[in-house]
Amino acid sequence: MKRNLGIILVAAVVLLIVASLSMFIVDQRQNTIVFRLGEVVEIKKAPGLYFKIPLLDNVRYFDIRILTIDTAEPERFLTSEKKNVLVDLFVKWRITDVRQYYVSVGGDEARAQTRLLQTINDGLRAEFGNRTVHDVVSGERDKIMELMRQKANEDAGKIGVEVLDVRLKRVDLPQEVSESVYRRMDAERKRVANELRSTGAAESEKIRADADRQREVIIAQAYREAQRIKGDGDAKATAIHARAYEINPEFYAFYRSLEAYRQSFRNKGDVLVLEPNSEFFKYLKSGGKPAK
Repeated sequence: MKRNLGIILVAAVVLLIVASLSMFIVDQRQNTIVFRLGEVVEIKKAPGLYFKIPLLDNVRYFDIRILTIDTAEPERFLTSEKKNVLVDLFVKWRITDVRQYYVSVGGDEARAQTRLLQTINDGLRAEFGNRTVHDVVSGERDKIMELMRQKANEDAGKIGVEVLDVRLKRVDLPQEVSESVYRRMDAERKRVANELRSTGAAESEKIRADADRQREVIIAQAYREAQRIKGDGDAKATAIHARAYEINPEFYAFYRSLEAYRQSFRNKGDVLVLEPNSEFFKYLKSGGKPAK
């Protein structure tokens, strides 16, 4: 009985091992190639549980998600102006035909990336050679990226992959060229700044002169208006005095004499040298009546 139980346990273990060797799972993020004695016999694309012949079949998995190629160092390219530029880029790609991918590059991701980068670099070298620095930096940058994607995708189809995007992250001048360009830009900015300062100084003088002219005009107009108002006031005062004199000449003469006295004797030290019978003392002597 114990012997039979041992045989059953051994058989169960063997069956579990055979079952584990006979089954494999395909994830939704993968495609699978089934090999039999080294030959491709089947491609599994749908996710699920599959079976294989143990010891004869083996399985290889391939990631079909979007992959990224990001260059570690910028590449140097020459423009139509014979100027070097440093280009940093990345590529988005994915496997679309695992059989062709395996046949072309042996399923090696590094070989596929090298192939794609070589195609893209060759295309960039040709495109940059026909364009100026301004074009590759900003003018036609989007156009260059789209052309590179199309050309790279055409070549990528031969190895069973698809290029989704080619993006130029950065396009810079080399350090030695950048310093020269910076000095030239600095000199140009200083020239423009000096020109603006000169223009500003001239405009300032023009505005100041115009303001001075307007000030003189305003002052002259104000003085003229003041003189006119003063003249009108004097005329009205004269007219009032004349009417007052016509109404009561004696009172007007008396009032004018009081004004004269007030002005003459304002200070204690004032001295007048006059004859006693002078008209000046007319209202001091007799209140304005002739002396008896």
